[in-house]
Amino acid sequence: MLAFNIDLKGKTILVTGAAGFIGSNLVEKLFAIEPDIKVIGIDSVNDYYDVRLKEYRLDKLKAYPGFVFIKGNIADKALIEEVFTTYKPQVVVNLAAQAGVRYSITNPDAYIESNLIGFYNILEACRHSYDEGATGVEHLVYASSSSVYGSNKKVPYSTEDKVDNPVSLYAATKKSNELLAHAYSKLYNIPSTGLRFFTVYGPAGRPDMAYFGFTDKLRQGKKIQIFNYGNCKRDFTYIDDIVEGIVRVMQHAPEKVNGEDGLPLPPYAVYNIGNNSPENLLDFVDILQQELIRAGVLPRDYDFEAHKELVPMQPGDVPITYADTTALEEDFGFKPSTSLRQGLRCFAEWYKEFCG
Repeated sequence: MLAFNIDLKGKTILVTGAAGFIGSNLVEKLFAIEPDIKVIGIDSVNDYYDVRLKEYRLDKLKAYPGFVFIKGNIADKALIEEVFTTYKPQVVVNLAAQAGVRYSITNPDAYIESNLIGFYNILEACRHSYDEGATGVEHLVYASSSSVYGSNKKVPYSTEDKVDNPVSLYAATKKSNELLAHAYSKLYNIPSTGLRFFTVYGPAGRPDMAYFGFTDKLRQGKKIQIFNYGNCKRDFTYIDDIVEGIVRVMQHAPEKVNGEDGLPLPPYAVYNIGNNSPENLLDFVDILQQELIRAGVLPRDYDFEAHKELVPMQPGDVPITYADTTALEEDFGFKPSTSLRQGLRCFAEWYKEFCG
């Protein structure tokens, strides 16, 4: 196991995408383990999905005295420079991104703006945090995605696999993030770690994700479409497991060492964070419906067969996602372990309370 080389106590941490699903849960977790930290949260609070959900998450964060929220877009270079100059973050977690595979087909501009220009701005700010001999950013952690694996036939997906064949613009932007981070780590000795997340779900999650969208439609009596005729498998990863993984990774920055040529080797790493246990989509829907009935979201006599439609695969989708988490286990002693039933039960209970 790697020894932690960053003590979060008393640190100033920048979390981009702080009103997002993963970002807001990360901020809560950070304050739970280190109450005396300062967290600067940035989020554009755009309307990609219901803004009320983002405001619900932010309201909980504003209760923490050490939380500072800035509404803004990471694609705004002047804003990012001002934030770094004013607050001098020591750890940066970049979770701000335009997410979603299908949306990238119809709205590509949003992905270029946030995922490429925005991430470039973060990298440049990290680079200049060392100007004039300043200590600067000790660790940049950023969100990548299991989408980078594209239609790789080899499973489980390993970070050692070649990932040069993305099947969506979203995946291409995430792979670009890893390439840019590698270049900046090499050129400017910025310790950076990319995290490839696998199908994150849980309470107050993203409404564009299947489990949330299915629930909305079933409650409204509409049909749900199950892609690839149900022959899809996803490595569903519960939000608490994702956040635990991020916090552990934050505390170990890749070491700065020189190679045989005397030049710095890039202090760079990439990890998968997934459940290491892909679930069939039909089984997933079956567990979801059971938990929605248990939570009282749906009536006990709900006719699921009448509300299910098996349809072909969608452009940009892949038949399976499956994380090899060996490196995460070996380096950080951690492996996601929340069962799908346990996770969907927490979601169903939250949905009943939030949506009625």
